[in-house]
Amino acid sequence: MTLHRLPLHALAPRRLICGLATAWLAACSTATPSAPAPAPADKSPQALMKAIDAEIGDAACSSDAQCRTLPVGAKACGGPEAYLPWSTQRGNADRLAQLAREHAEASRIRKTESGMASTCSLVVDPGAQCTAGRCSLRGADQAR
Repeated sequence: MTLHRLPLHALAPRRLICGLATAWLAACSTATPSAPAPAPADKSPQALMKAIDAEIGDAACSSDAQCRTLPVGAKACGGPEAYLPWSTQRGNADRLAQLAREHAEASRIRKTESGMASTCSLVVDPGAQCTAGRCSLRGADQAR
């Protein structure tokens, strides 16, 4: 049996194909996050908050880098009513952002219809951190 030596320029396409095949196989082998829960049929602020809580789940984390805050609700003068901690390890950022927008709109409508007023105080984003394997808001007086 004789081995033929190929010139280096002939190996380049093979290396490219092998590299692409390896990347494709690696992408196929990674776990995909679970499908997001369907949007609630009831678009009340309470139902939307339940959907937000379900999407956040246990907010499990292994580092601060996985923790984020989600602005929820709507104040009369603008801005969110509060912030919730969530984890990129479990939560879907796009889904949470959509639910938060829907919740803010439902809160604005409910307040307008009922004539409710609120303070125009600014609620500052406290940031989030990973504490004991769960994302939480920074600051001792900020609890979920």
